[in-house]
Amino acid sequence: MNSTNSVNAVADQHVEDVAALDPVTATAAGIAGHDHELPDLSPAGFEARADLARRAVAAMTATQPADEREAVARDAFLERVGLEVENADAGHDRAELSVISSWAHAIRESFDLMSVETEEGRADVRARLAGVPAALEGYRTTLAEEAARGRVVARRQYAEVAGQIRRWTGQEGASGDFFTGLIPDAPEGRAASAAYADLGRWIETELAPRGLEKEAVGPERYALASREFLGAAVDLEETYAWGWQELKRLTDDMVATSNRIVPGGSIPDAVAALDADPARQLGSREEFRDWMQQLADRTISDLADVHFDIPEPIRGIECCLAPTNDGGVYYTGPSEDFTRPGRMWWSLPDDSDQLTTWREVTTVYHEGVPGHHLQVGQTVYRADMLNRWQRMLCWVSGHGEGWALYSERLMDELGYLEDPGDRLGMLDMQGFRAARVIVDIGLHLELTIPEDNPFGWRPGERWTPDLVFEFMRIHSRMDDAMLRFEVLRYLGWPGQAPSYKVGERIWLEARADAQARHGADFDLRAFHRAALDLGSIGLDPLRASLARL
Repeated sequence: MNSTNSVNAVADQHVEDVAALDPVTATAAGIAGHDHELPDLSPAGFEARADLARRAVAAMTATQPADEREAVARDAFLERVGLEVENADAGHDRAELSVISSWAHAIRESFDLMSVETEEGRADVRARLAGVPAALEGYRTTLAEEAARGRVVARRQYAEVAGQIRRWTGQEGASGDFFTGLIPDAPEGRAASAAYADLGRWIETELAPRGLEKEAVGPERYALASREFLGAAVDLEETYAWGWQELKRLTDDMVATSNRIVPGGSIPDAVAALDADPARQLGSREEFRDWMQQLADRTISDLADVHFDIPEPIRGIECCLAPTNDGGVYYTGPSEDFTRPGRMWWSLPDDSDQLTTWREVTTVYHEGVPGHHLQVGQTVYRADMLNRWQRMLCWVSGHGEGWALYSERLMDELGYLEDPGDRLGMLDMQGFRAARVIVDIGLHLELTIPEDNPFGWRPGERWTPDLVFEFMRIHSRMDDAMLRFEVLRYLGWPGQAPSYKVGERIWLEARADAQARHGADFDLRAFHRAALDLGSIGLDPLRASLARL
């Protein structure tokens, strides 16, 4: 049994403490017993969670690791929870609000993971719905206090979130009222919907006029955000320059691959041919869901026990259409006991018309296996190696998204993207992520576009939101509805978008280093298993740990 001041004991106790103060995170992690509750989003609630993080850092600092695994766990905990304290001290956690990340989003999304198939599940849903008005009232108080201190986000983000809330509550759009649809005729759903609608109107009328005109957050805020998403401090200007080089490499590969699809044709010619191919078209959202489920299942069957060690409990994944139409694709992990499976979600905007498969084969690999589902599922499964905090609560975007992007490239290496259309889809998304490195760092640090950039595009101009959209439109094949959401995400969530490509870069460097050290004895399957057994950790400790494998 762990002593009360051991690394694992401190980490495991922190899971219990976080779940009690933040039931939404407990639901997301699959920790049972809190689905009927909501967090206190008043200023006092935020301070309670910040105090918890401070106490946890102090307790973990006092521990002495017993072995290498505990040392990795301790470092990961101090890095992650320490950043929570930094963000709380700076007030960023209280004022944060964007089209993809806010407490309004977190509460709404928590219901996606709750079941209404049993009486107990319905009771939990109704109880949580009943708590929504009080939770949102506390949230409004916090946002108002932060705004009075001058801590606000860009005006555009407030306006866009207000629009999202109108769609969630059925005031506009095709998805209907999310809250009243959970349990028809339940008064708690109507009250929750009304509370959300009130919050949306308040954000639009009270906060939006006080929002910042400029989206750029500047070097100091961006550096902290970058460390939060990467688990590493990187040279941002070097990374910006590397992004241009990587995008050029991928664009050249896309040109060559397009020539295989339409001999002598351009990338747009190849895209038009693929979009017009009846064999690659799907007629409805339901057909789209069924297609991705079939591909995900087939991929797991192919890779298990051949290229990856896939534990039995994660050899299934559930592919779902998201209940809202905001745009985006995301993954939610399995519950701690695996009674809730890992799920891949597609949120398609009302006006999205791209139901074609060639773009999304690589997305299934990214969100499913060998991407997030294998990575997250294996972490949850490894109770024999990882403490409960590592398995249930630790997530580093650069590690996780970097692995998922690495997985896309790996599937090409393994021969699963021999079809040139599917391969073009992979390259398109890789290029899309490289372009995001450029625009995210460029916009938020207010950098200039290099005079000698490889595309000869607007040399010497300074980044603006309009230039971000123009650049991303040139360097992606995404329809305008999806692309608009993506750009809004970068503008309001600084530092997150580059974590995919920067993470992949470090995963590839670590693999190359291991191959060089082991030579002919290098075993790719063993490398992957050992790397994933570390759990989710920052990119700096990941690099150091993989160097010892």
